[in-house]
Parts: sequence; structure tokens; C-alpha cells
Amino acid sequence: MLGLINSTTLGTETFNCNVSHSHANGSVKIVNFDFEHLEPTDTLLSINTIHSFLSTPQHNTIMNSSSSFSVFIFTAVIILRCLNPIKAATCHPDDEAGLLAFKSGITRDPSGILSSWKKGTACCSWNGITCLTGDRVTALTVSGQSEVAGSFLSGTISSSLAKLQHLDGIYLMNLKNITGPFPQFLFRLPQLKYVYIENNRLSGPLPLNLGGNLLTGTIPSGVANLKLISFLNLGGNRLSGTIPDIFKSMPELRSLVLSRNGFSGNLPPSIPSLAPILRFLEVGRNKLSGKIPEYLSRFKALDTLDLSRNKFSGAVPKSFANLTKIFNLDLSHNLLTDPFPALYVKGIESLDLSYNKFHLKTIPKWVTSSPIIFSLKLAKCGIKMSLDDWKPAEYYFYDFIDLSENEISGSPARFLNQTEYLVEFRAAGNKLRFDMGKLTFAKTLKTLDLSRNLVFGKVPATVAGLQTLNVSQNHLCGKLPTTKFPASAFAGNDCLCGPPLFPCKV
Repeated sequence: MLGLINSTTLGTETFNCNVSHSHANGSVKIVNFDFEHLEPTDTLLSINTIHSFLSTPQHNTIMNSSSSFSVFIFTAVIILRCLNPIKAATCHPDDEAGLLAFKSGITRDPSGILSSWKKGTACCSWNGITCLTGDRVTALTVSGQSEVAGSFLSGTISSSLAKLQHLDGIYLMNLKNITGPFPQFLFRLPQLKYVYIENNRLSGPLPLNLGGNLLTGTIPSGVANLKLISFLNLGGNRLSGTIPDIFKSMPELRSLVLSRNGFSGNLPPSIPSLAPILRFLEVGRNKLSGKIPEYLSRFKALDTLDLSRNKFSGAVPKSFANLTKIFNLDLSHNLLTDPFPALYVKGIESLDLSYNKFHLKTIPKWVTSSPIIFSLKLAKCGIKMSLDDWKPAEYYFYDFIDLSENEISGSPARFLNQTEYLVEFRAAGNKLRFDMGKLTFAKTLKTLDLSRNLVFGKVPATVAGLQTLNVSQNHLCGKLPTTKFPASAFAGNDCLCGPPLFPCKV
């Protein structure tokens, strides 16, 4: 077991620090650190050196031996404490509360590892605690003696450790009697960089939702060792490079979310191995390229497919007709071309094919016939039809519609009058022609964009309840109702007047 004998003389130029490590045979090795004329830059150099080492592959050799690695971690942390002697000051209340809650979750401490953890004392001086930023705890190190039977802590890991908001390293090793689920509070620690939790009895599913962070670099190949993982979410980070070919070893994977990163290249060849049970494949908002793979049509359990905002090109495979269970399909903002296959689905919930190179001519029948669709986005899809001829099987569930940048004529009045939960309707850049003064719509509507059409009549007072409005570049006329919208929302019409435009003539 590692121990610490710290001899510090504050206000002088010299202090000593001893690190001892007890071996199973009873021998004790003591390493003495004697720092003379220590400067602040020396402290920073040593801290950065240790952190840099932890960030590189070179530390893998030490990790191969749990005992050697424990020695290294303890030595590193203790050196940092030596370089940052703690003054007699109480630590931050949140840190003290979090650590004491952790201690209260420990039911047995035969070696007295946490014996120095006492309320009202400076927690930065407690065993296993490191403070590098004043009174805030930056590292927590608790390790059992792997070679001594009966010396292990028993209990659970308290979620109150989430109070340690400045924690950048947590090292819980050889705690063989610690039980409970994986500590999900780790994902609520904004400064956390280093996590070593090994040799314990934690159980249950491994929550690997690391989305919405600032992770950089590439996906490590070690992820392939998570052979029983069901959900992998790395979306919303800053990851880059190609998606590694690691998925053959993940037969239980049901959800793969890699969207909103900087991945490039093609989808890896091991993706087809996920076909039997994968339900969610989301890789939108990356830099992926090439043709959409034919093998995706074999994903018979697929519920959601998001390939949006990439550089996929060519035609969508005809075999996509086999995706009979697909509910959510987003292929928008790519370079895809005709023809688009007819899908034989019982009901699509959301569809976005916007901003490709399609020439659909009409809204597909397999879309119109869906009784459960709530989101339909077909902007710039080469649609040439009249909305008067569009008769959806169900109006009730529609929440979002975007038919912008097509050649659609007629009037949306019948549709808008029959929806009850519509939130957003966009149809800019078409040939819609109707009297807006007679238009009614659901109270739930928040966004209405009818700009660059042939709309005439007056602007109804009901638009005041909207959050976003654009009726510019039409043929509207008359006095505007009182609204909060800027002049740009009404610009380019025939004879609109009143605030925020020019005053009406008397």
C-alpha cells in the first residue's frame, strides 16, 4: 500500500516528500523527493509532464501491470501534492460534501483508507485527495491492496461525487468489493480528463453515451472490445478521421449515433454485420462521401436512418424498398440523384429528402398514404404539383412541413385549416396563389414562411401569435396588424402599409 510522509516547511526554500510502497513480502521501498529552491514554473512543468504522460500511448506499458500502474498513479498524485503543499484551510463546501457522501456509501474500510476524511478538516489534505486550484479538489485516488486479502473497501460509489466540479482525474482501483451500477455522474463532471476504474464488482449496462461533449481526435480502436454494448453515442463532438472498422465485434449493438462530428470517407465495411438488430443508424452532419451502400437495405430492423448533411452522391439504391420497418429517414443536404425508389412501408413518421438533386414531380404516394407522419420536408425536390390535388390520408399528426423551393401551385388553406398540431409550415419559393386574408391555422403554429409566392389579400391579425413569419415578395395589400415582426417579413409586396412599414395614406 502506498503511504505518504509529507514534511513541509511553509515559507522556506526546502521541503521533503517521501513515498513508500509496501510489498507483499513485507519490504518497504521509500523514495525521497527533496526539492530545493522550488519555483512555481517547476511545479507547472511537473504537473504538465505527468498529465502529458497520461495522455499518450506510452503509459500503456505500465497499465499492463495493475500493481505497477497503481504505483505510478499514486506516485504521480503524491508528487503533485508535494509540489502543491496544502495550507491549513478548509476546502470548498461542495467538495467536502461530495467526498463525505462517498465515504458514507462505504460500509467497510478494513485498511482505514478513508480514516483521515473527517468533517471540518481541510479535505485537500485527506488521503487520496489532490487540489491544484486553491480549495477545489482536482483528483481523487482510492486504491486497495490487490495482494492483501480482506483489505478491500466495501460499499457503493456515491453519485454525490458529481459535486466535485473541478475534478479532472478519478482513479478507483482494486476496490474488489465495490458494487452497484457504473457511475453515470462521471458524465456531469465538466473538467474530467482521466478515468481509471478497474478491479471492482460494478455491474449492469455500460452507459456509453458520450454525445454532446468536446471530444477530439479519432475513435480509439479499443472501442471494439466493448463486445456487449447495445448503444454507442458519440454524436455532437469534434471527432474526425474515418469511422474505424470495428463493428464485427459488436453483435448486440442496436443504436449507433456518430452524427455532428467531422468524420470523412466511406462507411466502414464492418457496418453490414450490424444488419440483424441495428435499429438506429445516425451519421448525419459529417463529411462522409461515396454512394449510399446497397447493404443498408438488409437492415430489416432499422427504425431510423440519418445520412443528412454529408457528401453522399449517386442514386439511392432501389433495394431501399426492403426497408419495410423504417419510420424516420433523413437523406437531406447531400448530392443524391434520381430516381428515388418507392418504399413499401406501413407508415413513415418523418421524412427529409431536401436539398439534393431529386426531381420527384409529386409528393410520393407512399408518403401521402402514411397515417402517422408528423414531419415532411421535401425542400428543393423538383416537385411540380398543386396543393389542391394533395390529399393526405391523415392531417392530424402533422407537426412540421417544408415544401420550399419547388414549383408548387394552388392553396395551402385546406391543409392548414384541418391540422390541429402543426408547429411549422414552410413553402417559400413556390407558385402558391390564394387569399391570405381568409387563411386560418392551428393555434399551435409557430413558424409560417410563404415568402416568394403569388399570395394576395390582407395579412390577418392571427399572425401576431406566431414566433416567426415571412410573407415577403408576394402581392399582399392593406394595413398591417400590430405584430412584433421586422419590416423584412413584409418587404416586396404590392401595397402593404403601417408599422413596421411606411404609414398608410389617409
